Amino acid sequence: MNEYLAGLTTEQTNRDTVTIDESSTEQILRLLSQEDAKVPTAVAEEIPQITEAVELLHQALKNGGRMFYVGAGTSGRLGVLDASECPPTFGVDPELVQGYIAGGDNALRTAVEGFEDNAEAGAELIERCGVTHRDVVIGISASGGAEFVIAALKKAGEIGAATIGVVNNKRTKLEAFCDICIAPVVGPEAVMGSTRLKAGTAQKLVLNMLTTATMVKLGKVYNNLMVDLKPSNQKLEARSIRIVQIATGINAEGAAAALEKASMNCKLAIMMIETGLSVPEAQAALDLSEGNIKAAIRVRRS
Repeated sequence: MNEYLAGLTTEQTNRDTVTIDESSTEQILRLLSQEDAKVPTAVAEEIPQITEAVELLHQALKNGGRMFYVGAGTSGRLGVLDASECPPTFGVDPELVQGYIAGGDNALRTAVEGFEDNAEAGAELIERCGVTHRDVVIGISASGGAEFVIAALKKAGEIGAATIGVVNNKRTKLEAFCDICIAPVVGPEAVMGSTRLKAGTAQKLVLNMLTTATMVKLGKVYNNLMVDLKPSNQKLEARSIRIVQIATGINAEGAAAALEKASMNCKLAIMMIETGLSVPEAQAALDLSEGNIKAAIRVRRS
């Protein structure tokens, strides 16, 4: 393992930050900021692979599949975070996008790094989750060497599920078990090996892109509005009203009234306002268009 780690970009010493321990507060922050600025470029270079991954995810979820994030440490926490934000943002069932971390939920708050070496637990997780050939499993590991993640992807592949890797080094161990491997290489960390920094930021950007682009393709966004959000608090209720206003040009009172009729369903309220359909008629039109508002309106007006 030492030989493997020694060859990883994320385990190298960053020559630009060797004086960080003798720098002023402002200098420390500027060094960190300069390193962080390298992340978007590294992610952008992986857009061809991210595109393939989104196309794969879209087809899988459209046809009844699910997506699973599996990671360890920071990578696992980021996967759980992205998965947990999909239901309120896009109105999807919590089962559709799931996130798992080595060591279980306790590892979300407490560092239990040893669990990333447990290959047996990774394979067992895939079996316990009931992963099938219709699903997609996304393994996240900065080093690409976490045995828990590797074993999870290996087991998923044996079942027939599609597999995607998100790593921060080229030619990692994980890549051998991926149908698609996304590898934004951000260079050595400001603090050697602390992949919660640039590597973690790059992973967060990639996961954002995977779920957001997939949900857009699934019709969860109208223009650039999150029309399937779940208004579970006052802020989101107010946002729902604004979304309907922006989408239709109606005033706040009209938007609120339409939302009340539509049981606070933004997409349904917009469809009703734009077409004059009743609740059941608007819902039926949306169902026929797989929830895509623009497609439903086009059919209605044709």
